[in-house]
This record gives sequence, C-alpha cells and structure tokens, in this order.
Amino acid sequence: MKKITIFLFVLTIIFFLTNNNQKVVIPKDSIRFRIIANSNAKEDQLLKWNITKKLVPNLDSILNTFSSLDESRNQIKRNLTNIEKVVKNNTDNYSINYGMNYFPEKTYNDVTYKEGNYESLVITLGDGLGDNFWCVLFPPLCLLEADKDNIDDITYTTYVKKTLNKFNNLTKNIK
Repeated sequence: MKKITIFLFVLTIIFFLTNNNQKVVIPKDSIRFRIIANSNAKEDQLLKWNITKKLVPNLDSILNTFSSLDESRNQIKRNLTNIEKVVKNNTDNYSINYGMNYFPEKTYNDVTYKEGNYESLVITLGDGLGDNFWCVLFPPLCLLEADKDNIDDITYTTYVKKTLNKFNNLTKNIK
C-alpha cells in the first residue's frame, strides 16, 4: 500500500510539472469590456484597433489603483464621459453602453465562456457586425481577438497595460 501511495504521489507531481497549460476563467463577479467593429472591412477593423489603442491606457489609469468590483464599477461610471470623448474623436457613428450586455459564447484556450448578459462596457462602432476586441476590466484580463484576415494568432495577457505593445504590432499588420 505504501508503494502504491508513493507511486501515485510521484505521478501526480509529474503531471503537475509537465502540465503547463494555465486556464484562466473569468470570475462571476467581473466587468467585461468589448469594442465591436462596424464590419470586418480593413478600415473598420483599423478603426476598432485605433480606438482600442487609445482607450486601453485611459482605462488602465482609471482602474489600476482599484482592487474591488464596486470601486472599479464606480470609476467606470464616473469616467464614461472621458471614454466617450476618446471614441467621438475617432468616429461619429457609435454607441456606448455600460450595464448588462449580451456576450455570445466564446471558447478560448479550451475554456468556454457561456453566452449571456454580463456587466460590461460595450462600445459598438457603426452597425457592430465586425470582429471585436474583448477584455475584462475587473479583474484585469485581456483577450485580444485576432483579425481573421490579417492576424494569425490570438494573444493573451493578464494585464491590460501589457497589451499596448501588442496593439502597436497588430495595427501594423492591419495597415
């Protein structure tokens, strides 16, 4: 019995040491963020990425000192006018909604996020029929959607701040 226990213990350790796939699950108490492009046309996708590049530093500076859902929620609400200014400086055809918004089912890194209505900040550009930028503002977790036609992979990062370099590289590929 002792040999079996030791054997199972060693197998368990080997499994954990060789299994490097970290799966990140969005917690139930979170605030999602989404920018939906007008279409998948190159210019619409570029507009989405340009707005995203400008909003991420603003959102990061708004939320980087808050560690609770309520604090983050209040900061987003207080800064909706500033968020809208960034979007409006880039396009006149948009809508912004902070509240319960629909998100379709998404599978990322073998984790399926169920469709449903989630507390979120959603910016819809034009008709909102294109690929979207998808992120979680609280806790900070970003998933960068790949543009099907121009970008080959999906990049994951755990901190919004780290996405800025990725945005610069991604938008170079879109131009």
